[in-house]
Amino acid sequence: MASTTVRAYIKNVDQSPRKVSLVASLVRNRTVADALVILSHTPKRAARPLIKAIESAQANAVNTHGYDAKTLTIEILSVTTGTRLKRATPASRGRALPFEKKTSNILVEVSGELKPKKQPVAAKATEVKEEKK
Repeated sequence: MASTTVRAYIKNVDQSPRKVSLVASLVRNRTVADALVILSHTPKRAARPLIKAIESAQANAVNTHGYDAKTLTIEILSVTTGTRLKRATPASRGRALPFEKKTSNILVEVSGELKPKKQPVAAKATEVKEEKK
């Protein structure tokens, strides 16, 4: 019914995109409820930021855009590289060996059906009066 999607974007998760993407592949193209159950039973550190991103997208869809929470499905779950922090580790003879701390960005887009709009109480009362006439 609704062709629009609602998104949540989490930036700079302190874990490499390769590790986060491994867990993200478990829940791509699933319903939001199924994805949250799968991730809550996944023994990987990357599951927690993914849960937060999916819950944020669900909250955006339900509270801001008026979607039905039971019909939400994950359309896009993308893990990309974030900023890289340049660090160094000490080595022998006073040297420093450089390395990069990798971060990830997580994009979640969900779609579903809109909730039916409730009619205002005043509008219902006028309809009842018109039907009686």
